[in-house]
Amino acid sequence: MTKPVIAITMGDASGIGPEIIMKALAREDVRALCRPLVVGDAGRLREAGLLVGSTLQLRARATPGEAEYAPGTAEVIDLGLIPPGHPFGTLSPLSGEAAYRYIERATRLVEAGEADAICTAPLSKEALHAAGHKYPGHTELLAHLTGTPEVSMMLVAPKLRVIHVTTHIGLIDAIRRIEPGLVERVIARGRATLVKAGIAEPRIGVCGINPHAGENGLFGQGEEEKKIIPAVQACQGRGWDVTGPLPADTLFFRAARGDFDLVVAMYHDQGHGPVKVMGLEAGVNITIGLPVVRTSVDHGTAFDIAGKGIADEGSLVEALRQAAELAPRR
Repeated sequence: MTKPVIAITMGDASGIGPEIIMKALAREDVRALCRPLVVGDAGRLREAGLLVGSTLQLRARATPGEAEYAPGTAEVIDLGLIPPGHPFGTLSPLSGEAAYRYIERATRLVEAGEADAICTAPLSKEALHAAGHKYPGHTELLAHLTGTPEVSMMLVAPKLRVIHVTTHIGLIDAIRRIEPGLVERVIARGRATLVKAGIAEPRIGVCGINPHAGENGLFGQGEEEKKIIPAVQACQGRGWDVTGPLPADTLFFRAARGDFDLVVAMYHDQGHGPVKVMGLEAGVNITIGLPVVRTSVDHGTAFDIAGKGIADEGSLVEALRQAAELAPRR
């Protein structure tokens, strides 16, 4: 079976993306998983290679068909958008525009069958906005590029998987947006992903919104009864192993212990906090519901350490592993 081609977007050129890519592509375990194809800027990657002491030889390509994936080399679809000496560690509209273009090109490559999955290095939302692209993040941008009306974010860390009902909106807006149909669709997307990954009957725990999942109406204004319970009952009616709403504080502990295969979080920080405590360096972000496979590191651009050659590539390696496992086989 041919190893999948994973299109790795370089992310924000002013952040740590170029450095962690050069570190990851030097690893034999990554080469054993896939054929890595960077979509970015060869010049910037060479600068990052010097920072991290890489001996990889960059091969700038116009199309994926030109790539050879020879040992000791890194294949790059070179968009040539970043000038030499562009500063690391500072917010830049130029880097924001380039990050958008990398994602756009990678998406088209997968849609055309020239790559099998996308793995994204981090971008800066502020830089993206400064470049005129008003998206909250990668997830929403990819949904726009693929014409997908609704997607979900799944975070994977050692011993924990979390899918979110809402993500990049304020807490008050998130509570307003949560409704039974949305909760049910998110549960269904998460379950389908785990079934595809080989878990025949996923055990799914659903968080409440309020402390103690409302404690039978003691806390909140009946959000659990109105917004979550009907969705859980509908999923149970399909014969799925879905439990909830449960208090989030104990549900995450139980999931990490092995009682559940997936946790359904209601809002951004409810899900992100536990995942990042469990393993920021090894966390992976997966967009669920797209027509293309997309995984990502679960950390930001780290402008404070960018350009120093010290960024850890662990999350990117795990994201590549997940992309290779989820990618369709040729």
